[in-house]
Amino acid sequence: MCGIVGYTGHREAYPIIITGLKRLEYRGYDSTGVALLNNGLKVYKKKGRVADLEENIIGKDLHAHIGIGHTRWATHGEPSDRNAHPHQSASGKLAMIHNGIIENYAQIKKELENKGYHFTSDTDSEVLLNFIEDIQQNNECDLEEAVRVALKRVTGAYCILLIAEEDPNTIIAARKGSPLVIGVGKGEHFLGSDASPMLEYTKEVVYVNDYELAIVRPDELILKNLGNEKITPFITKLDMELAAIEKGGYEHFMLKEIFEQPSTIQDCLRGRLNAAAGTITMAGVENNIEQLKNANRIMIVACGTSWHAGLIAEYVIEELCRIPVEVEYASEFRYRNPIVNKGDVIIAISQSGETADTLVALERAKANGAFIFGVVNAVGSSIARLSHAGAYTHSGPEIGVASTKAFTGQLAVLNMMALKIAKAKGTITDEYYQQLLNELQDVPEKVASILKNTDELQRIAAKYKDAHDFLFLGRGYNFPIALEGALKLKEISYIHAEGYPAAEMKHGPIALVDENLPVVFVATKDSYHEKIVSNMQEIKARKGKVISIITEGDLVSPTISDDVFSIPPADELIAPLLSVIPLQLLSYYVGTLKGIDVDKPRNLAKSVTVE
Repeated sequence: MCGIVGYTGHREAYPIIITGLKRLEYRGYDSTGVALLNNGLKVYKKKGRVADLEENIIGKDLHAHIGIGHTRWATHGEPSDRNAHPHQSASGKLAMIHNGIIENYAQIKKELENKGYHFTSDTDSEVLLNFIEDIQQNNECDLEEAVRVALKRVTGAYCILLIAEEDPNTIIAARKGSPLVIGVGKGEHFLGSDASPMLEYTKEVVYVNDYELAIVRPDELILKNLGNEKITPFITKLDMELAAIEKGGYEHFMLKEIFEQPSTIQDCLRGRLNAAAGTITMAGVENNIEQLKNANRIMIVACGTSWHAGLIAEYVIEELCRIPVEVEYASEFRYRNPIVNKGDVIIAISQSGETADTLVALERAKANGAFIFGVVNAVGSSIARLSHAGAYTHSGPEIGVASTKAFTGQLAVLNMMALKIAKAKGTITDEYYQQLLNELQDVPEKVASILKNTDELQRIAAKYKDAHDFLFLGRGYNFPIALEGALKLKEISYIHAEGYPAAEMKHGPIALVDENLPVVFVATKDSYHEKIVSNMQEIKARKGKVISIITEGDLVSPTISDDVFSIPPADELIAPLLSVIPLQLLSYYVGTLKGIDVDKPRNLAKSVTVE
């Protein structure tokens, strides 16, 4: 996984590329590099972050009107200067950046070595680049044709950008399974893994599809398929603003995104939920209501935090709609031989809309006749285009690697879907339907009230920041929130944490409890409350430290807990939208107190576009 940037036009390329790499650094930050073309090819690259590259190339010749840049998350080859992108071909006349994995690179590498090629890196990307050059030299064809021939031979995922000394105004790009956006300007074009590098220059973009090849010049954009047939580019207008990808005075993007949730949840509900009228308007659901309400079953496919959102949706949909639901890890689903039939509904959940495992899983399910409904944040993304129908979460760009506002946006969309389907099926009473509409409408205000009282969470974080392990426990709708709380803490504090259903504690995890173990209970008032209070007492009896997320007015839990944080009351179906907020903040404060860059935690990348 990585971030890629390209530019060709009348401006200086380097400032555009380096700024673009900073905006894409959340996609990977093991190493970074740029290639510039002006009276020869100049390649500068460095292990580390974009700032390390900037420092390393002070005083270098950076003048050029065309260039490509890359920030890397290592797959093949350790993070190092020599494994950083861009790579140069054996002749030194081509430079290429690559996002993805070439699965059959070893076979191609052996063929090239037999021809006398030597490689300066451990990457699959350098193999692909030299393969392209070898085809061009041996077949006396142009670079475009050599790329086309090479990509028909390779197996795997890729988004590549190439520049060549022989054609100093042209970038050749292609994609399969890894995102590529091209910004269209006047006498200039911009390329990126997403639209953030080009926001201040253009609002017109082209989303390149799989198996498409782009020939990009300052005043020309040609799209072709791998069969060399021209394709008319479809230009989309961006509605993203530059302020959305800047910190806006916050120390970290993660904190900004946590505090944006009252507005992002409201944006998700706006135009859809009208509690006063008793209506939910969702075109993707309405236009396919017969397919959805008559589904034999619903399968939810997702990864990471999105999987936790899917698990909550399973509980909600089964409760309200009385449709059987299964929740699958996309990374497992794609390699099993799952039983998927016509009449099944697949709900795909992904913040980026580019998650590689989820995309492959959807393609398989779609081929078997399933109806695909996408719940994504990124407009124009691959999953959005692959789905039969869907709903955007409208959470805005999420830059912090640990997902926060995208998660609550997913929950809001999935709750509205469940309510709309249940209403159409007649499986919910009018009274309960109206109650849940009212409560969902009140969520942004309640989240805002939670965010006004963060001092206690900072105190709790300071108290437990040196713990080696955490246990997160919840029941019912709050069990997936316990999983999400544990994941957040692991991601951004590097503290080992596990989430469990509270009732499972006695089946093994209770052996971990001693006076040094903090145990976080998601213990809001619901039908399980008496049971989870009993679980809290079991922890206290073994000298564990109990931290409880409780409902305002709960007089019992504080008597058992070492530390408590209260949230506003809500129906148990809606409560996860509130109970997750203090866990996000707790993780943030623990991570920052430990001196960790919570926006870019080690070994992680935001958008997992490779296997």
